Amino acid sequence: MRFLKFLMFLLLVVPALAVANQDADFLAARDAFRVGDVVKLNRMAMRLKHSPLEPYLAYYQLRLRLETASVADIQAFLARPDDTPLINQLRAEWLRLLGKRQQWEAFSVQYPLLVGGEVDLTCYGLQSRQRLQEEQVLHEARNLWLTSSAELPENCAPLFDAAIASGIINATDIWLRLRLALEAGNLTLAKQLSEKLPAKRALSSAELDSAATDQVRYLATAKLDNASEAQRTVAMFALQRLAKQSPQLAYSQWEKKASYFTADEQYYFYGWLGYEAARKRDARALEWYKAAGDAPLTGPQLAWRARAALLTQNWHEVWASINAMTPQQQREGVWRYWKARALKAWGSLPEVNVLFTELSSEHNFYGQLAAEEIGVAPAATIPASYQPSKATINAMLAQPAVQRTLALYRMDLRTDAAREWAWAARKLDDQQLLVAAEIARRNGMYDHAINTADRTVQIHDFSLRYLAPYRDVLQGYIRKNELEEAWVYGLIRQESRFVYQAKSPVGATGLMQIMPATARWIAQKIGMKSYRQALVNQLDTHFKLGTYYMKTVLSSLDNSPVLASAAYNAGPARARKWRGESALEGAIYTENIPFDETRNYVKKVMSNTMYYSQLFGQPPRSLKQRLGVITAKNAVNQQAILDER
Repeated sequence: MRFLKFLMFLLLVVPALAVANQDADFLAARDAFRVGDVVKLNRMAMRLKHSPLEPYLAYYQLRLRLETASVADIQAFLARPDDTPLINQLRAEWLRLLGKRQQWEAFSVQYPLLVGGEVDLTCYGLQSRQRLQEEQVLHEARNLWLTSSAELPENCAPLFDAAIASGIINATDIWLRLRLALEAGNLTLAKQLSEKLPAKRALSSAELDSAATDQVRYLATAKLDNASEAQRTVAMFALQRLAKQSPQLAYSQWEKKASYFTADEQYYFYGWLGYEAARKRDARALEWYKAAGDAPLTGPQLAWRARAALLTQNWHEVWASINAMTPQQQREGVWRYWKARALKAWGSLPEVNVLFTELSSEHNFYGQLAAEEIGVAPAATIPASYQPSKATINAMLAQPAVQRTLALYRMDLRTDAAREWAWAARKLDDQQLLVAAEIARRNGMYDHAINTADRTVQIHDFSLRYLAPYRDVLQGYIRKNELEEAWVYGLIRQESRFVYQAKSPVGATGLMQIMPATARWIAQKIGMKSYRQALVNQLDTHFKLGTYYMKTVLSSLDNSPVLASAAYNAGPARARKWRGESALEGAIYTENIPFDETRNYVKKVMSNTMYYSQLFGQPPRSLKQRLGVITAKNAVNQQAILDER
């Protein structure tokens, strides 16, 4: 009997020790690669030659000697099974080397095989064809050049110089890109572009700096009578920059200078002023948009024109703004929904029903709202789940890419694991995606499980899309703080995808992404005398702090989950500041949140809440009910902003 127990012990412990040793060897090999220790790397590679991670060792070895490696060695690596991102990664690195060496024949063989690729490789790709298709290549270079308001890689410069020399990129194009650079506030690029213009048309670098530093002072001293196009462009830049801070102040300066600008320049400025005013909920936004006449507006400008019209429920202007968008922008769910709402306000029911019906099949915020408009019950929006068999799961587990991902994840090499997983998932059909998502769930890779299940098109499993881990720990704190479980899970899903180690660039940590200062404040409020920063990463403490903060924010914001979600992402003061001058439908408030990140965040949290509510079997409530009506600004809720400061 003792022998059998000992045998069972060995069967359990020996494989675990072997895995631990392999992990240690791989991490040592990875460190050796990073410091260029070829001898140690080769020694570790010998130990791991039968490991699922062997392709990484081969990549590390070849990458260290890529500049001197033989073509045969490189091609042998690239001929391996294309089930790991390392093949594409090495191909990109070799292509950069070939481009730098101008070995265009070899480059032309490999470049069509590259998946994706950065702009520098696009430019090398154009250069590889330049000898045979010069005019076509230079036109493609022009298109690339005009689409960017940022600096492009250095190796692109010869293409652009050739296009300028041939006249394919002309002075008008330079002015157009210069304006894009100024709109984006990229003075470095604007100055570089100005140098490509004739001296008489070039912008003054000193004036640009002055306009960027103090717009009011610059505009007060700028002499625009008989001004050149260059001088007007700098003045326009100052006005645009001022409009970002205060549309009203920019307009007061504009009134003094408008007569010095051409009609087209005046229309252009009004389009910009309307855009900035709409983002700040300035009541004059639509008036300024109207003053822009028929000036061409960008996609963001048209989007904010529609949002400004929503604030006053000017449905004709909503419809006109959407109709002016490109077909691609009009196909976005947000604009299909609001177009249907505008038509509904006019009583144009046949087209309305078509738009709502098409949109209702989409599993997102506007798909849910559209379903409610045509009377589809919330429960009907969740399709039946696909249940993979044990055999299909085992077959997926046998895939080398899955084995590599699990090994990398086990060693906490999350970035490498994510790349490996994403590369493997890109060719999977719906059923395979759900099998992969289930494997990710079983291995605690909750973010991968959710993101993979989210990609299915026809066959779905919403229990994987909307995972609910940690309920045994979290439910007690949810009940204590009288929160809705579906909303808490909807918010956590958006904050971290249940990644326990999640950390934001600004320092927020954990599943609920709590900032250190917020954690200290909450701990003080609830009397945690022994609190220290390390405790925020303990699951129990983390949920205690996070749910208390959610309750505090919710209670201070009319118990509105919309306002509270906005506050959780952008701060309570901003959520209050974004209220309207009159009461707003929750969806209109949400659509007019000026921060792209927060606007999308609130939509996703509220959409998530709907799905979690259904999966948890809670009493049905429509999304429109949950969004509610956001009360107008008043002395009390605006004083709270000052109190928080």
